[in-house]
Amino acid sequence: MESFWSGIIGVVVGSATTVVGQWLRHRWQTSELRKRDQKRKSMLRQLLDNPGPTGWRTMETLSSVIGVDRDGAARLLIEIDARASETGNDVWAYIRDKPLP
Repeated sequence: MESFWSGIIGVVVGSATTVVGQWLRHRWQTSELRKRDQKRKSMLRQLLDNPGPTGWRTMETLSSVIGVDRDGAARLLIEIDARASETGNDVWAYIRDKPLP
């Protein structure tokens, strides 16, 4: 009976080690991307904090300044609580500055 329990314990410990190892590996591999995204979010905040006379920034400007495509910029903008205009002009602003009606 003792060998049965030691086998079960071995399986549990081995599985836990594998899961933790995979999680650490994933965190290490994606750390550069997370750092880059934080820098990009900071630049987007600076742009949206100074939007100009209309209160909006164009997606073309936002995506070119941070060096990503439109989808990547939209993802980051949503993460910092920004939204697109309802007019279809592809302009963005903070939700707090341009709340939905």
